[in-house]
Amino acid sequence: METSSYKLIVTIVSKGKANKVVDVAHDAGASGATILFGHGAAVQLLLGITVDPEKELVFTIIEDFKAQTVLDAISNKMELESPHKGLAFMLSLDQVVGINTMGRYEASSEEAGSADR
Repeated sequence: METSSYKLIVTIVSKGKANKVVDVAHDAGASGATILFGHGAAVQLLLGITVDPEKELVFTIIEDFKAQTVLDAISNKMELESPHKGLAFMLSLDQVVGINTMGRYEASSEEAGSADR
C-alpha cells in the first residue's frame, strides 16, 4: 500500500439528484464516482403522515490537487448552501488501494507484455 494523495468527497442529496452530482464532478475534473442509496434519519410529518426521506450518497475519490475545485463545483451547481438541498464534505484518505490511473495502467500493461515475451 502506498500513502495517499487522494480525498474522498461524500455528497448526500435527495433521491434522483445523484446523477447530476456525478455529472458536475466529472465536468470539474473527477473521473468517476459511486452512488449508494439510503434513507434519511430525519422524520418529517406531512399532513400527519410520517415520511422516510430517500437519499442518494455519491462517493468521489479524487486527487488532492483537484479536490477543492470539485467540491466547490458540486456545492455551487447543486445549490448546497440553500436549505434542504443536501450536503457535501471532504475527507483526507491515509491510504488507497485499487485505484489505477490511466498512466499507471498503461505502464503495468506494457511491463506485463514484455514479461510474456
